[in-house]
Amino acid sequence: MPKAPYWLFVLLVLILAGLQYRLWVGDGSLAQVQALQQQIAEQQAENEQLLERNRILEAEVLELKQGTETVEERARHELGMVKEGETLYQLAE
Repeated sequence: MPKAPYWLFVLLVLILAGLQYRLWVGDGSLAQVQALQQQIAEQQAENEQLLERNRILEAEVLELKQGTETVEERARHELGMVKEGETLYQLAE
């Protein structure tokens, strides 16, 4: 069986090294793919939180549009307002 020339062996080793470099360090490397997957997971978690916040705000808007009870409750608690004819009693500790 004839021996392969030395330069062919060196060429194959260089090709293998180039492919390994791209796999571990270059564009699309395993580290880069893992970092992108982590970013995707973080973004999905943030999106879920924002969707939940939007659902709560949407329910609150519908509640405010439908009746005056919610508006009255907010005025009483947040602004300290009192209806006409009511008396406000404040207790001090």
